[in-house]
Amino acid sequence: MADGVPRVTERDAATIRDPAALLAELVEEGAPVVLRGLVADWPATRAAARSATAFRDYCAGFSGSGEIEAFVGDASIKGAYYYRDALDGFNFDRRRMTLQAAIDAIVAMLDAPAGETLYAGSVPVADHLRGFAEDNVLPLPARAGARIWLGHAANIACHYDTLDNIACVVAGRRRFTLYPPAAIADLYVGPIDNTMAGQPVSLAAATPDAARFPRFAAAQERALTADLAPGDALYLPKLWWHRVESTAPFNVLVNYWWDATAAGPDAPYATLLLAMIAIAERPLAERRAWRAFFDHYVFREEGHPLRHLPADRHGLLGPLRPTNYGRLRALVMHMLRAH
Repeated sequence: MADGVPRVTERDAATIRDPAALLAELVEEGAPVVLRGLVADWPATRAAARSATAFRDYCAGFSGSGEIEAFVGDASIKGAYYYRDALDGFNFDRRRMTLQAAIDAIVAMLDAPAGETLYAGSVPVADHLRGFAEDNVLPLPARAGARIWLGHAANIACHYDTLDNIACVVAGRRRFTLYPPAAIADLYVGPIDNTMAGQPVSLAAATPDAARFPRFAAAQERALTADLAPGDALYLPKLWWHRVESTAPFNVLVNYWWDATAAGPDAPYATLLLAMIAIAERPLAERRAWRAFFDHYVFREEGHPLRHLPADRHGLLGPLRPTNYGRLRALVMHMLRAH
């Protein structure tokens, strides 16, 4: 327990004998797991352990091109990048710069702790630190490109991702506060299109207020915490809500997003948005009827919807691969173009 909150399950990375089997197991179980020491031997982790300056110099050895967007906040926000009170803007500025300029600024600002804070997140390593990923290889076979997140002490609002995630701490310490996907109604989620970095956030987790957000207490009862030190990693399944606190003056994380169970290029989130158009504002009785159909055909907790028929009579409801994925997709695209 941490602060009265249950902790995430942990595994010692030194005990991993079959990385592919472990990753498949994690995805199948669909629960967060801390992997202690997974990237402790990375050159980047060792450089950061020496000093922030050593990490800066290490990164300077890799080439890159283009600019990134960094968040710059006044000291008064204490690294809590968030909305203004009226949700009509944000309490930080966005600035364009190269990644190396951002790293230089983060290190330089460490000597002025009462000044501005800077945060750069979700930066594709392949574009901005060419060769870094080859020098720091993830010990698990996640088919994903590396992204880097760095900055001063920060408190990133509680949000979710639609992809599987392995987050590896290179420098500093991070505390993840996690809520399961089923807690969404208790988190008081903000706008889906006016966001800080693409994903909607929990308003209640950022500013707990029992009078304004009375259901948040139920979410807190389901919360898990994960405290990560340099070299540790967290496997985080899709749609798990997470608030991330970087507590050291200098922090670096590298993560990998990928869809471990995709049958093709179409994402479930696109289906959700289309369902909002097609179903969300119909009468309650009709919505309940469609929910029964979704449960039967899509979520299938009672098994395959045509399990009472021979497999060779399942038609479009047969296995998606090798043929039915394309047939169903073509049918959907035809329906969308027809209107």
